[in-house]
Amino acid sequence: MIEATGKAHAQARAIAREVPVAIELNGIGYAVLMASADDLEDLAYGFARSERLIETAGQVEYVAIHHAEQGVIVRIGLEDEAAARIHDRVRHRTSESSCGLCGIENLEQAMRPLPRLPDAARPEEGAIFAALATLREHQPLNRETGAVHAAALCAADGAIRLVREDVGRHNAFDKLIGAMLRQGLGWDGGFALLSSRCSFELVEKAALSGCPAMVTISAPTTLALDRARQANLPLYVLARSDSLLRA
Repeated sequence: MIEATGKAHAQARAIAREVPVAIELNGIGYAVLMASADDLEDLAYGFARSERLIETAGQVEYVAIHHAEQGVIVRIGLEDEAAARIHDRVRHRTSESSCGLCGIENLEQAMRPLPRLPDAARPEEGAIFAALATLREHQPLNRETGAVHAAALCAADGAIRLVREDVGRHNAFDKLIGAMLRQGLGWDGGFALLSSRCSFELVEKAALSGCPAMVTISAPTTLALDRARQANLPLYVLARSDSLLRA
């Protein structure tokens, strides 16, 4: 018989802050995200890129952040060329109908074709393990709270060049993509390392940002694998200090 000997102790611990973040695009209410209220300008750029509204940082005219009692409002101004895209995306986001054709149209929007990435040199396993070994050093918020995800830009040799954190895995990746846009950084033969499962949304963000390969800590979904194949995006999943699976 095994005797339980553990004892509970009261301990002070930082709690990850999660707030509603309302995204406005050219004065139009577009989405509300549940996010960490850090690096919101990076989030604005990355979100607009992942929504296929912009391709370059120069297409963003301004980002204004307003802290309200209920959360945060992020107002993004895009150049006139993006206006039609905004209205089209809002239409598909807000349409409500029992009409089957409308549903089919929205499904087509959700599964829009992804750009096919060019064949590129795949990251060496040693580089992936090197990035995994140092990721925690670049996660100050997660060290405090144990409750946030990280998205990292890794060089070809596994050196971590840039990291963004958020309570949401999608937000963390958008923040990273946005930070790269704002700083003029490219993937340069490196790869993305994400402390999350491999969902299809993350695959799409990677493909749209031109990411050569993506590594995730947890497993993929079937749709993530399908979308990665369509985009020619190499995936490495279930990444641990001593194991790695090429999906």
